Amino acid sequence: MSKAEWYYAEGGEAQGPLSQDELRSKLATLQGQDTLVYGPGLSSWTEARRIPALRVDGDTAAVRPPVPSARRSDEIDYVITGDDMQFVEIELDPDETVLAEAGAMMYMTPGIKMETRFGDPSKDEGLLGKMWSAGKRMLTGESLFMTTFTGQGAGKHQVAFAAPYPGKIIPMDLAQLGGEILCQKDSFVCAARGVSVGIAFNKRIGAGLFGGEGFILQRLEGDGLAFVHAGGTLHQRRLNAGETLRVDTGCIVAFQPSIDYDIKFVGGIKNTLFGGEGLFFATLTGPGDVWLQSLPFARLADRIHATGGATGKKTGEGSILGGIGKILDGDAS
Repeated sequence: MSKAEWYYAEGGEAQGPLSQDELRSKLATLQGQDTLVYGPGLSSWTEARRIPALRVDGDTAAVRPPVPSARRSDEIDYVITGDDMQFVEIELDPDETVLAEAGAMMYMTPGIKMETRFGDPSKDEGLLGKMWSAGKRMLTGESLFMTTFTGQGAGKHQVAFAAPYPGKIIPMDLAQLGGEILCQKDSFVCAARGVSVGIAFNKRIGAGLFGGEGFILQRLEGDGLAFVHAGGTLHQRRLNAGETLRVDTGCIVAFQPSIDYDIKFVGGIKNTLFGGEGLFFATLTGPGDVWLQSLPFARLADRIHATGGATGKKTGEGSILGGIGKILDGDAS
């Protein structure tokens, strides 16, 4: 029997490992040649129908290339400008729309119509559905409202959205990422119309209580472009099946739902009391892609506070004279 090296996605989670024969039998049970699978020779999650070796006997359609389906999301153009304090400019054709968190807009041209929407503007919902969407957004600490920007009239129109603090803006094509990404709750910047911005509950108590992101993560679903912000320098890493990475909980920006996310105790009295890294770290286990940031906003805020940014007083300047040194320097208040 072939080695158990294959995984398939079900309910937003990776199932496996299975041998190739076991996976083919499972696919026949699921009747799902659209099921996403991951295994030897694949660099990302792929529809089973694209892999001849996984063809279910009698299903000749499995080896035929799939008919490309039209995108449901608007196909927007964009340019990311800047280095450490970036903004993304979206170019919209007539009737194309981009949605964003309230207050993220930097500028827009006169041909853009701005409209504040209650709940998730990507879904055509009734009043109860909009209230449910808005209530879920409250759980993430976000506004009840989102703003849409639509190009009107002839020609192309531009609208730009700025990063909230130093870092990088990441364009994510959800159509190439399996249609879904989980990200930290304050990282979303904007997305094409058709991308749903919802929430995902972390099912593990440990990850919920000590994971830095609580029980709730943002879930981006669809087949369009979404833009996410990372603090400091961005690092994208692909984890193979079974490969594990230990990460500071605040440094996680986003990951594919096939990634297993859990929280582990640092361990050791000295590490716990004097390590400076907190009591817990996150463990991310593949297969799938993860995006990490070098400067979480909480860490930046702590450094600003430690140097007196919140009070206007200098602290921790390193002078061996301490307060006397400040008087000699003329800095004493």
